[in-house]
Amino acid sequence: MEIAELLKETVQRGASDLHIVANAPPVFRVDGELILSEDYPPLKPDETKKLIYGFLSDSQRVTFEEKKELDFSLNIPQITRFRVNVHMQRGNVEAALRVVPLIIPALEELNLPEIVKSLINKPNGLIIVTGPTGMGKTTTLASLVDRINAENRALIITIEDPIEYIHTNKKGIVKQREVGSDTLTFANALKYTLRQDPDVISVGEMRDLETISTTLTAAETGHLVLTTLHTPDAPQTIDRIIDVFPPHQQQQIKVQLSGCLQAIVSQLLLPRADKEGRILATEILIATPAIRSLIREQRTEQIPSLLQTGSQHGMYSMDKSLKELYQKGLISYPTALSQAKNPLDFKKL
Repeated sequence: MEIAELLKETVQRGASDLHIVANAPPVFRVDGELILSEDYPPLKPDETKKLIYGFLSDSQRVTFEEKKELDFSLNIPQITRFRVNVHMQRGNVEAALRVVPLIIPALEELNLPEIVKSLINKPNGLIIVTGPTGMGKTTTLASLVDRINAENRALIITIEDPIEYIHTNKKGIVKQREVGSDTLTFANALKYTLRQDPDVISVGEMRDLETISTTLTAAETGHLVLTTLHTPDAPQTIDRIIDVFPPHQQQQIKVQLSGCLQAIVSQLLLPRADKEGRILATEILIATPAIRSLIREQRTEQIPSLLQTGSQHGMYSMDKSLKELYQKGLISYPTALSQAKNPLDFKKL
């Protein structure tokens, strides 16, 4: 079994991920569903290790054996790029490989509301893209950066772990820094990025207190900052950011976040009704004066009602997005109902 064959098959199947697992055949994720390959027998533990070590460099092997975890990107000529995570599971070497298309999709291709396209014209502040793992946050972030790059003479610095989509300079200049090879940590990179004359900063993920703190500072100091967080919706995103700080700092963070936040874009990738891939459902929170007030007072439980009544500001609730996708025949009723925030109200809609 050759890794190049598996990666080629991953792309041919239209899969988003390939999983190399001990005691199982190669596993593909297609349209959100796991499919076990019928062309290969289950891989023995020594076979998974040999297969995975076959595409690691000497330095990557040393790092993995020391830390038991490894993230990096893999470029396969004539096929595509992959984001790779190598890890241990019950003593076995295993890997998850995510397909990264060579072409960055346009915002219009992602089924994002019009308001999202206008957010990139903000001169400063914080835009957060949220959602569970595998819901296209990185793709949305890359698409936003690509649009800024195409339309503005801006210096854009991205901090990624690892670098996935490759940007080329257009009207702007894009500098891509990879955690591990170009910088030690997200927080460290952010600290020095502020001294590199950026107009726009893209932070792959707000992972910890230090990164969140520095990201908020960057958004406060006249930069437009784009980032992601693994949270399902806007209220939980706000609570997560505030709660990561110790109690004595939380009031300051509420004021800081309420002042610099521009928008939260929450997204879900759902199976299409025609079984032809997946489509994006979104929830859009715009930081209006009323929203900023709720953030300062951490009354996030009142945010859903403002989402439902804030359409004049470009706000969009997840249930409204699901309703429109269902009415257009793009997703099934059971799919829409399973993701609705308020199933009883959704049925009435």
